[in-house]
Amino acid sequence: MVACERCPRLREYCARVAREKRRAFRDQEYWGRPVPPFGDPQARLLVIGLAPAAHGGNRTGRVFTGDRSGDFLFRALYETGFASQPSSISRDDGMKLNGVYITAAVRCAPPDNKPLPAEFRNCRPYLEHELDLLKNLRVVVVLGRIAFDTYLSILRDRGVIRSRSEFAFGHDREHQLDPVLISSYHPSQQNTSTGKLTAEMLRAVFLHARRFCK
Repeated sequence: MVACERCPRLREYCARVAREKRRAFRDQEYWGRPVPPFGDPQARLLVIGLAPAAHGGNRTGRVFTGDRSGDFLFRALYETGFASQPSSISRDDGMKLNGVYITAAVRCAPPDNKPLPAEFRNCRPYLEHELDLLKNLRVVVVLGRIAFDTYLSILRDRGVIRSRSEFAFGHDREHQLDPVLISSYHPSQQNTSTGKLTAEMLRAVFLHARRFCK
């Protein structure tokens, strides 16, 4: 996956961001490639996000690492016992995940955080392969409507559900599937800075998920 070249637009954008860099990180070497998932291979909880941030995962090489969305997510995971520390700034910062695996619908940072439909399709096999490998899953938390729709499209195409339209997205909403599906607002800066998603609301999602991880 790290060597994937299926989406020329995304590869060009990630490489350009890695060359130009943000001033605050100008002394760092950017990852600039597709960002792999991260976590416990025996996980009972799977967290699915949208895509790496240009100066977050695309810089650090680890999903949800080095950006404000990741700060918000890892704090909630730490407070609910899924993570060893409340923040993550680099691949070698000592972060350990306990019973949780984190991935994304798209593995390259997209311009304006908006992957194209073809880019979702190109990346979907990676997520499907992870679903096949994670044998102990009891619950899936999807962060945002796009990740929600991507996951449901996989279940539909596999014959697990009849239609995505049977499932309504909402924050901390439980959907009776196997594994159980819980939908959540994405911890994007847009949502957290406006109060649409608070730390308490996200923590409640993972407390909810923990009930299924025994």
